[in-house]
Amino acid sequence: MPRLAAFSPAVKTLDESIARAQTAERLGYESIWTSQLPDARDASLVLAAYASATKQVGLGTGVLPIYTRHPTAMAQMAVTLDELSGGRFILGIGISHKVTVESMWGMHLDSPLTAMREYLDIVRASLREGSCSYEGKYFTARWAYSAPRRPDLPVMISALNPHMLDLAGEHADGVVLWMCSPGYIRDHVVPAVTAGRKKAGKSLEGFEIVAPVPVCLTNDRSAAYAVFRQTVERYANLPYYRKMMDASGFADELASGNISEGMLDEYAGIGDEAQVRDAIRRYREAGATLPAAGPFGGHKGGAGFEATLEAAAGA
Repeated sequence: MPRLAAFSPAVKTLDESIARAQTAERLGYESIWTSQLPDARDASLVLAAYASATKQVGLGTGVLPIYTRHPTAMAQMAVTLDELSGGRFILGIGISHKVTVESMWGMHLDSPLTAMREYLDIVRASLREGSCSYEGKYFTARWAYSAPRRPDLPVMISALNPHMLDLAGEHADGVVLWMCSPGYIRDHVVPAVTAGRKKAGKSLEGFEIVAPVPVCLTNDRSAAYAVFRQTVERYANLPYYRKMMDASGFADELASGNISEGMLDEYAGIGDEAQVRDAIRRYREAGATLPAAGPFGGHKGGAGFEATLEAAAGA
């Protein structure tokens, strides 16, 4: 059976969020992922609630920003949540964005590749050895962890550009993507992480490429396009994503300010059950080892989260 995950960002009530995790488990999804939004609940605590309300579905962060937790605190959180969930946790971490790190948190986003490399080294060593002595330019750690831990707890990073993708291949267990079209995954992500794996003397086997797939089961495609177009426009205004979208072949379209339905169809599965499932298959065929169905709505013709997740389950 093809592998499939679910992706669910924060919703209004915690009970509704938990119900979504239970739905994903009931439908046979192997894991459910959530992101850390700046104005939302703490994603790690939300996953702790999921762990208590489910029995077997995996629990992943896609992703937690590194600048709000020291790497030793991130490792403590990860092993604690993994213990609480019975070994179901998957840690995904990311840089975030300049506007968030500097304007919201008052920190400096300098040399993100080096910062991520140091952070990843500390987290991986802490999980593997139970201790770490490391002094870097951006992060330093001298500590030990005495509670139970899983040394091979998966650690993945968010990456879009070739250098960060290369780092993921060389030093992480996987990469967590967002707003990457199947074409970008095939032509840019897979070659870059493959190069990183080769540096580490490894093949691509066992390396996870997690790709959230925006999907919407709906009888009003025009309304759903309008909703998703707003998402694309928002991310196109963030430099990391805009550079990736331009490299995906959408530079002229984005510059014109006229995002077509054809471009939206490249990213998402919008319409009936066949269209929802086809989008997931396209991501899988492009090289995503773990497509993650991400239902969205916000319009009257939408079938809702659970119905969309059910439609996607057979992909």
